[in-house]
Amino acid sequence: MPLKLIIVTCVLYHSSEAEHYKTKRLPEIGMEPLDPLKIPKIRILQGDGPVNVNAALDNVTVTGFGQTEVLLSQVDGKTYDFYTRVRVPNIRIEGTYDLKGKILLIPLVGRGRCWFEPTNMTIDIVSDVKTYDKDGFVFFNVTAAHVKYNIGGMSLRMNNLFDGIKSLEDSTNSYLNANWRPVSESLRPILTKTIEDILLEFMQQLFHNLPGNFMIGDVKNNVVNKKPDKKH
Repeated sequence: MPLKLIIVTCVLYHSSEAEHYKTKRLPEIGMEPLDPLKIPKIRILQGDGPVNVNAALDNVTVTGFGQTEVLLSQVDGKTYDFYTRVRVPNIRIEGTYDLKGKILLIPLVGRGRCWFEPTNMTIDIVSDVKTYDKDGFVFFNVTAAHVKYNIGGMSLRMNNLFDGIKSLEDSTNSYLNANWRPVSESLRPILTKTIEDILLEFMQQLFHNLPGNFMIGDVKNNVVNKKPDKKH
């Protein structure tokens, strides 16, 4: 069953409508398509372990979430926190990078186009949820999304490394791809934060515009007079 983070809600009832939404706009609830997803900027600061990176990704396009398969979805009956497990066959993250740092002790400096492709990714998502009243309805306020994931492979390319010295650029990209497993582990905090930010943004946007009792008929406000942390 494909996902379009409205699918997080549809999955609660195993809705047959889910596939319809994977690349459609839903203006009535303020939702843009999840696939492709446009992100103006991702800021990366990582200073621990084998990764020491100060970087930014601009004009980012993420594709692949539209083919997500939901493996499991559960809701805590008291807190309304969500637990969801999904599988994504292929994700591609493309953008313009500005990087200074090191990965696996390799110094990396450059600015240019890049892409990352994790494949066969299984993602466990725990969403922290509070409720609040609005217009006579109870709404979900997603305050955090916590992600753990496993991947089956990863490839990447960073152009214009080392001021465009082609031999260094090609050899570095070849080395990073040949050692994708330790590279992916080194990048885990970065990829985790990216996925968490994407999921949190869309779940907040979705649930702010969709009453909770559209999904759970007897939903109650578990925090009296709680207002959403983020409005859209």
